[in-house]
Amino acid sequence: MVATDIFKPSSIPWRYNSRMQTETFPVDLSKLEPLELDPSTGALTDQQKASLQRNIQLCRDAIVFFTALAGAKGLSGHTGGAYDTVPEVLIIRGFIAHGTPIVPVFYDEAGHRVATQYLLSVLNGAMPPEKLLHYREYNSGLPGHPEKLLTPGVEFSSGRLGHLWAFCNGVAMGNPGKAVILLGSDGSQMEGDNAEAARLTVGKQLNVKVLVDDNNVTIAGHPQEYMAGYDLSRTLSGYGLTTETTMGEDLDALYIDLCRAFRDSNPHALVIKRPMAPGILGAEGSPSAHEVLKAETAINYLERRGGYERAIDMLKTAKPEKNPLSFRGSAGVGKNRDDFGKIVCDILDGMTEERRLERIRVFDNDLEGSCGLHHVRKRHPEVFVRGGIMERGNFSAAAGFGSSPDRQSIYATFSAFLEMCVSEITMSRLNFSNVLAHFSHSGVDDMADNTCHFGINSMIADGGVKPGHSDDQTRLYFPVDQHQFAACVKRIFGDPGLRFIFSTRAPVPDILDAAGQPLYKGKPFEPGKDDVIREAPPGGGYVVAMGETVYRALDAVMRLQDRGVAVGLINKPTLNVVDADMMKKLAGAPFVLVAEGWNVKTGLGSRFGSYLLQAGFRGKFNHIGTHKEGCGGLWQQMGYQGLDSEGIERAISALV
Repeated sequence: MVATDIFKPSSIPWRYNSRMQTETFPVDLSKLEPLELDPSTGALTDQQKASLQRNIQLCRDAIVFFTALAGAKGLSGHTGGAYDTVPEVLIIRGFIAHGTPIVPVFYDEAGHRVATQYLLSVLNGAMPPEKLLHYREYNSGLPGHPEKLLTPGVEFSSGRLGHLWAFCNGVAMGNPGKAVILLGSDGSQMEGDNAEAARLTVGKQLNVKVLVDDNNVTIAGHPQEYMAGYDLSRTLSGYGLTTETTMGEDLDALYIDLCRAFRDSNPHALVIKRPMAPGILGAEGSPSAHEVLKAETAINYLERRGGYERAIDMLKTAKPEKNPLSFRGSAGVGKNRDDFGKIVCDILDGMTEERRLERIRVFDNDLEGSCGLHHVRKRHPEVFVRGGIMERGNFSAAAGFGSSPDRQSIYATFSAFLEMCVSEITMSRLNFSNVLAHFSHSGVDDMADNTCHFGINSMIADGGVKPGHSDDQTRLYFPVDQHQFAACVKRIFGDPGLRFIFSTRAPVPDILDAAGQPLYKGKPFEPGKDDVIREAPPGGGYVVAMGETVYRALDAVMRLQDRGVAVGLINKPTLNVVDADMMKKLAGAPFVLVAEGWNVKTGLGSRFGSYLLQAGFRGKFNHIGTHKEGCGGLWQQMGYQGLDSEGIERAISALV
């Protein structure tokens, strides 16, 4: 690959749809000035600097606009990180244009900064700028994290945070004589994988350039405040990398340091200091800028810039697309992932402060607002541990605290990150630790971030074997609505062992009984017991559902019952315990369908058929769940997987 290949369109074909043919992207990216930069010179000329400044401003304006447009549509968008890194990206792009031996891919270990990758795809001619108007939309091919072979011009899949440095080591081995770019962040660098990757980089003297946007902001706050001693310049130099620190908004200083980094083939780290979202009034330096800018903030920014009237009009008129679907048998809204913290606080309120300090610790992984733990931080800061972006280490710390019989640890993060903690879960189980772990954002519902954020392999948390002196106490719970969720948390709070409780990103409605009343309101939770939501008529089969699939399955079952189809519905809130009484009921059914939002390869359905056979079942069986990579968008993800009401209805009908 020659250096100029970065400016050639991707080999992945792209076609305008009819809507895009009538659209115009309101930031004129054709104004980007061609710029070749030679890292051997070590300084910018006045003309180069002026051109670079204009290019930086143009690209930052574009990022502010199209990320905020997605936010105005209710799709989120993560403005700040992508906005931050524009100066170093454009300088290195100039190095590549000059012919400097660099692999022309901007590997980014902070996947939510994907706006950078999509902008580069446009600048490199891989797709038209109008495509950016559909950032994070359903079926647009522009999900919230980069995915290789999905988006024209995107050459890597990033994962979530901190997954790419080790990957870049391998890329460097495969491209001798070329530098490999890793766009880092102070959040991503908290992940333990990076320590291992750094040692290999240095040990093998790989030509990896680690460029860390050190803006002292993560979702939950400022790491240099909540994690005393966190100093990336000292950390990276301690691994043995040549490490320099520079001010990211000082173009002359940034350019000089980047030239030094790319002048030789040695591993090099550059810690780039800047506030989050520099120059954006109302967002600069704030954790809120980690997410998408509010439309008002973006409008104010563009008004101050001038000349963006059309972009401003688009931001003012953009509205979220409402979910047009409705569901029989359920009503209301419950946000279980947020309720978790409130319920825990209510339990903690019943203890003395001395007892709380002696018995309880609550471990956050920088996602307090998404998992409900911000309520604990505010109401009971004495037991709250702000653990940063360190899921594996924090789980083990929670297990260590909970390794005494009279102590309980509480832990919370996204379900997608459970995959990262499997070894720690095993060791926690072997130490008979008490951990109540809340994994939110389970499944695929409402996941514009797409495939890497799908929490679909959570059944692997139940990987223990029977210990010699007792039974395995690991339990997996997925309550169906806000009433069952609250009852479940209260019931299992004091139980021993590892307890995993799951919730979705999307709110869920209350399940209604046949009389139209909330079925679980005021009802105690009994671990290990399955519930009949609707009885099947005589000779009928059953759907067994969990979590967010239950209310969708209920809608499908009610419609089919109206048409005379003999089918009922079972809710299974304890996922890894066989309810013997329910299995007797199901063993005589003519068919059973398992419907779940988890992976069909590893989820509930992958086990349930065996349970049925062991109970003497001789009917028809099938299970449906997540089986494809994502499509972007929000509620559309469930239908795309065949897990909406219509998809479940089709699967039932195929068994009747």
